[in-house]
Amino acid sequence: MRDKTAGLLEILKLQPVVPVLVIDQVEHAVPLARALVKGGLKAIEITLRTPVALDAIRAVANEVEGAVPGAGTVLNKQDYNKAEDAGSQFIVSPGATLELLEAARKSKVPMLPGAATPSEVMSLREEGYDVMKFFPAEQAGGASYLKSLSSPLAGTLFCPTGGVSPENAKDYLSLPNVVCVGGSWVAPKDLVAAGDWDGITRLAEEACKLAR
Repeated sequence: MRDKTAGLLEILKLQPVVPVLVIDQVEHAVPLARALVKGGLKAIEITLRTPVALDAIRAVANEVEGAVPGAGTVLNKQDYNKAEDAGSQFIVSPGATLELLEAARKSKVPMLPGAATPSEVMSLREEGYDVMKFFPAEQAGGASYLKSLSSPLAGTLFCPTGGVSPENAKDYLSLPNVVCVGGSWVAPKDLVAAGDWDGITRLAEEACKLAR
């Protein structure tokens, strides 16, 4: 577990913002990932919310140099195994179930499980997790809530996702218990639909500047 945590942290520390992507057309996956990597965002979370998500992960893993593709919205053992087979280097879930934790134990690919309450964090710590996704960040209490967890739950690091934007990202990134944030604003649907990859690269570059 220690090696998996170290590997996950190595990925999350690549950049201050991990793009959270919903890809509707598989042909967008490679140019989108290339645009993000060019802008400095190498770790890329592709959510399993569309029928082409696994194919998109596979394409990015095979064709985009420098990209570190991960799978998001992983809800069960089947999702986990399929995402790993597609080439995911990290797994992200909005929560954690016994089935999902068992799949993670059997896999070499590290998981970033979601938690929103002290009890959820404590339960995951008992399973050996020190790095978690704080989700849904804004709706669950925002940066001030997460800051209040830093002392009683010292030693736990978070990647807040959900409602994080350029306007509030620094509020999270300034916290001692935040390693990075997850955000969808670096790949807005209108730019993706228009194939404006240069525009997405500029957004990625701006996101990199949010680093502390």
